[in-house]
Amino acid sequence: MTNKSIIQTDSAPEAIGPYSQAVKAGDTIYLSGQIPLDPETMDLVPGGFEAQVKRVFENLKAVCEASGGNIQDLVKLNIYLTDMGNFAIVNEIMTTVFTEPYPARAAIGVAALPKGAQVEMDAIMVLK
Repeated sequence: MTNKSIIQTDSAPEAIGPYSQAVKAGDTIYLSGQIPLDPETMDLVPGGFEAQVKRVFENLKAVCEASGGNIQDLVKLNIYLTDMGNFAIVNEIMTTVFTEPYPARAAIGVAALPKGAQVEMDAIMVLK
């Protein structure tokens, strides 16, 4: 069995089910899906789709930092959208979060997400 450690931070929403915010195995960190919850209130952030995407990136950033890295260390990002019509907005916001080289990415259309969120992201990070 791989030596693994659990990553947890109060700067990101607590898990709303039987999972960890992230798991470290060697130099690789597997970040669980983040939806746009405010970590203090555990409520969806107000302000529409753009605000939700920005909150998800803030949550991912907090977990990355708690893992000993930063969001630029992400190598793979999965984005789940309830409306693929918002794809261009995600691309625009991503250019403010990441610098080149960008992580590998998938964008997947889904019927629904937890708590009525419009976006969820999970990721893989490799520490330098």
